[in-house]
Amino acid sequence: MIAGTLSRYFGLRFVSAVLAMFAGTLVLTAMIDFLELMRRSGDIPDTSAWLVAKITLFRVPFITERVLPFTVLVGGMFCYLNLSRRLELVVARSAGISAWQFTAPAMILALLIGAFMTAVYNPISAVLRERSTRLEADLFGYESGFRSAAAAAGFWLRLRNEEGQAVLNAESSHQQGLQLSGVTVFRFDPAGRFQDRIEAKSATLEPGDWRLEGARFYVSGITPTERDVFRVKTTLTPAQVGESFATPETVPFWSLASYIDAAENAGLAASGYRLQYYQLLAQPFYLLAMVLLAAAVSLRFFRMGGVQKVVLGGIGAGFFLYVLAKITGDLSKAGMMAPSAAAALPAALGGLTGLVALLYQEDG
Repeated sequence: MIAGTLSRYFGLRFVSAVLAMFAGTLVLTAMIDFLELMRRSGDIPDTSAWLVAKITLFRVPFITERVLPFTVLVGGMFCYLNLSRRLELVVARSAGISAWQFTAPAMILALLIGAFMTAVYNPISAVLRERSTRLEADLFGYESGFRSAAAAAGFWLRLRNEEGQAVLNAESSHQQGLQLSGVTVFRFDPAGRFQDRIEAKSATLEPGDWRLEGARFYVSGITPTERDVFRVKTTLTPAQVGESFATPETVPFWSLASYIDAAENAGLAASGYRLQYYQLLAQPFYLLAMVLLAAAVSLRFFRMGGVQKVVLGGIGAGFFLYVLAKITGDLSKAGMMAPSAAAALPAALGGLTGLVALLYQEDG
């Protein structure tokens, strides 16, 4: 009875702290992003403040999703430090409640929060992120489109028609590949021999072809020629193009599997989609690791002193895991590490560190 009541109490305090941190992060992010967009759009005539606010509102869920682990870490630390300051942990320990019993509710809730963020929040965030990009492109022009993670390589797409085949490269993508900028097309005849290279300012997918604007033709031994508009035939549909050009961050969790299959069938690299997929699967365990770290650095009693150093150590550990996740993600995209291992390593290392620290504190 007592243990159940305390578990509900500690769980409620943990959720309240995390929600407060999340709400504060959301408001602060929205304010900063809104002011930055207003500054960037200051030179654009007749800029609507409502449009800028709408872009900000659509972008905020994506940003807050990225800082969620830190929200859980700081919220957990605040929760347990407050309980320690008010001597509630002392009373719980005197009643025979171990550290594992009053951290268990937070660990279970972290798993549930992570599952909710992956299954529900991420699809909503991805859709709003794509809409914000479209609005931003309307406001600032094509420069606001998504760019490939490897900027030098850009986006690649293979085209086939009765005239042969072509390979299309674009520096940036808009509306999930329906509009491209910085386009280069390499055309080959039916026998596979190189025919010519076309460079264009932009390309728009229309029924049955790509509409190239500002096209310039390069053929070996011939002076380059230019055409205002040129069309390259294609059998691709907008859905197929979207699967090839959509960035992993704009693809909802439930659609990632189909995007991975489509990219691999088209001969394109799917490492970014796979990494995103496994990171979302590992998100509940990543949040669990943050709870373990928060508990490990926050269960020290205030009267023992040194709380500030321990808290800074917890924040440093969280930052280290963030850097580790970025490094393993880059290694995975470069093909030097399996996406599943890249996604699981930060969560495993953080969870193991927090677990060992708690075992040392509790069982000595």
